[in-house]
Amino acid sequence: MATIKPFKGIRPPKDLVEKVECRPYDVLDSEEARAEAGDNEMSLYHITKPEIDFAPGTSEYDPRVYEKAAENFEKFQSLGWLVQDKSENYYIYAQTMNGHTQYGLVVGAYVDDYLNGVIKKHELTRKDKEEDRMKHVRVCDANIEPVFLAYPDNDALDKLIMRHAATAPVYDFIAPIDGFRHQFWVVDEPADITLITEEFAKMPALYIADGHHRSAAAALVGAEKAAADPNHNGEEEYNYFMAVCFQASQLTVLDYNRVVKDLNGLSSEEFLEKLACNFDVKDMGTDIYRPARLHNFSLYLDGHWYSLDAKAGTFNDADPIGVLDVDISSRLILDAILNIGDLRSSKRIDFVGGLRGLGELKRRVDSGEMRAALALYPVTMGQIMNIADSGKIMPPKATWFEPKLRSGLVIHKLS
Repeated sequence: MATIKPFKGIRPPKDLVEKVECRPYDVLDSEEARAEAGDNEMSLYHITKPEIDFAPGTSEYDPRVYEKAAENFEKFQSLGWLVQDKSENYYIYAQTMNGHTQYGLVVGAYVDDYLNGVIKKHELTRKDKEEDRMKHVRVCDANIEPVFLAYPDNDALDKLIMRHAATAPVYDFIAPIDGFRHQFWVVDEPADITLITEEFAKMPALYIADGHHRSAAAALVGAEKAAADPNHNGEEEYNYFMAVCFQASQLTVLDYNRVVKDLNGLSSEEFLEKLACNFDVKDMGTDIYRPARLHNFSLYLDGHWYSLDAKAGTFNDADPIGVLDVDISSRLILDAILNIGDLRSSKRIDFVGGLRGLGELKRRVDSGEMRAALALYPVTMGQIMNIADSGKIMPPKATWFEPKLRSGLVIHKLS
């Protein structure tokens, strides 16, 4: 069962939140962060992407960069740009995109739950990326950015959240870049804190939606601290890491599409012929065609959009992995026809996710940068949870969640 706790969040004063908040560290590169921060010395990018405080071209993995993160974190606190709450609270974080609002509970998630599999993952992590985040957590002695978790729908928590959401939020702003609304409430009433803790204690599992490397890094640093502490008793703050937990049914998983540089030496006609072995191929014309259902794909090639329906027998609906369109397309198109076997390392493929849409696929092919594009029907939260429950791992580049969590609304210190 899931163990969580409230914590004394470190947050910006209400009048500074829009100066401090920023996008997550892993959705933009150093130069984009430098441009977005501009001359705003309060931007959290000075902590999450501190290479922007050095000369352009400085590696984000330079030891000086990690030390700068810790230095800036202390600076933000000393100048009152970040202030720690006096009591342990839970927090509610709401995001509104295209008229849909999802409500998350910001909690301290238990390190042992991650290590023991109560917090379930569906993606592989890379050791180099884990170590990068571990260095950041160690040097700051804090979880600067949260992990994004999902939990099974819960009526009692839903009622509590809606009661708080009917009151005035502490923060309420429209974020630049994405244009989505972000709201934030503090849950400090003892009865509400107890209810949240007890309801999570009834849940057999939580699920990582986004932030697998952050989860791994936070849990491993917590375990390191426990092993190094001769007086460890299990109550220390480092036994927990910051997570925003959303009800699974509220989450939006967007399509994560593929663009390829070449057709593996095939002509367009030969490529379409090979596709016809495993797919019913239909020319849909020049208007953008979006996949209509599971096992239906959209191909953009030579200015035309094609519908590809996977034929019976090419997938296994009883297999949590085999039923996925990312698996079908990887096996039957990318690997078998185009000889692109390793999606993580191949230079012949790129991925387009989130809000950029199918128009971005068309643009990249029409520009000549790419030869063809393949659009997939989005994975569902139910599929993600089934895979995590089965202990299996999803193929690479399978999920894209929007909206992304903004960083800087609250931070969790480990001591």
